[in-house]
Amino acid sequence: MLDGASPTVTKMIHTPGFVLTPLWATSAEVELGYDGGDAAAADLASLCPGPGESRFLVLTIPPDKVMAAPGFDPVKAMEEQLRAAPGIADRMEPECPGMHRTPTIDYGVVLDGEIWLELDDEETVHLRQFDTFVQYGARHAWRNRGDRAATVAFVLIGAKDGVK
Repeated sequence: MLDGASPTVTKMIHTPGFVLTPLWATSAEVELGYDGGDAAAADLASLCPGPGESRFLVLTIPPDKVMAAPGFDPVKAMEEQLRAAPGIADRMEPECPGMHRTPTIDYGVVLDGEIWLELDDEETVHLRQFDTFVQYGARHAWRNRGDRAATVAFVLIGAKDGVK
């Protein structure tokens, strides 16, 4: 058992208040039995899991007004995101900031605050503390229209991508 702060926390400089914490990762060939290592500290090539792999991570997402503030540099913020979240950040759509799709099944729970899940069909779902969601490879974006940060826990399970 591990207990304590994660050694993999990334607090974004160019998007103040955005915090990414990968907590655990499994490979497609995971075997039961724990060797005492920190699976999240491994040098992951991608936070987006391949088929049969998984990722457990927590995101703290600042209010959208952070990205609208004078001095916010979207180019530097994106460069930082690409370094911190390879495999996910590079799926972001430049023409629609924040919108992305991953070949994963995502389970999540809002731990604190409130967040808006924007879906491909322009539907928006307002989620509050302890609300849960399941995403099944859907194109989506996370928007924080509130006045304070929202923290969300995610488990991403890689799947075969049947979408053309």
